Amino acid sequence: MYLVKSPRLLKKYYSSLVWDVKPDKPCIYLTFDDGPIPIVTPFVLNILQQYNAKATFFCIGDNVSKHPDIFNQVKNAGHAIGNHTYNHLKGWKTADNIYIENTLKADEQLKTNLFRPPYGRIKRSQIKLLKSVNPDIKIIMWDVLSGDFDINLSPEKCLQNVLKHTESGSIVVFHDSLKAFDRLEYVLPRAMEVWSGKGFEFGCLNYIV
Repeated sequence: MYLVKSPRLLKKYYSSLVWDVKPDKPCIYLTFDDGPIPIVTPFVLNILQQYNAKATFFCIGDNVSKHPDIFNQVKNAGHAIGNHTYNHLKGWKTADNIYIENTLKADEQLKTNLFRPPYGRIKRSQIKLLKSVNPDIKIIMWDVLSGDFDINLSPEKCLQNVLKHTESGSIVVFHDSLKAFDRLEYVLPRAMEVWSGKGFEFGCLNYIV
């Protein structure tokens, strides 16, 4: 069970985390979790390039180790990089010291102040520890969860989800993963066409948080 639109009450309860942005112009903040991997990440990069769009990629450290060439493609294209832990750990089920060590291990390669907890699950104690280790860290959540990871969700419904709920300032989550690719491949180019037609720009989170 997941919510496509993050509730205001949840945003207020975890107000120290970044859920959306208040831009000075119509802008959407696309994010891609779980890469980099072959096929899917290059597909995303190609679609973004077609629309002169920038995005933020929350990378898994282990995937960066396996696919450094694709990681370099992301960086060289001018996209922002975020940390998604080294092994995609679920904070609620991971001891704090292991969670922090795993995140720091990933950051040896990623070198970023942006962090997104896998599954969106993180303890308050882990938030506190991350901020003590790096006072400049920004923990990024989301305003719209596309559901592209949901194998029971049709590509058409996934597209409907993002188009219905995304507005200026929204941080939107997609996944550059094989599990999500059936939906991502259908949704991303169609959503980009609609949003571009409405005059939206696409920004990196490292410039505004």
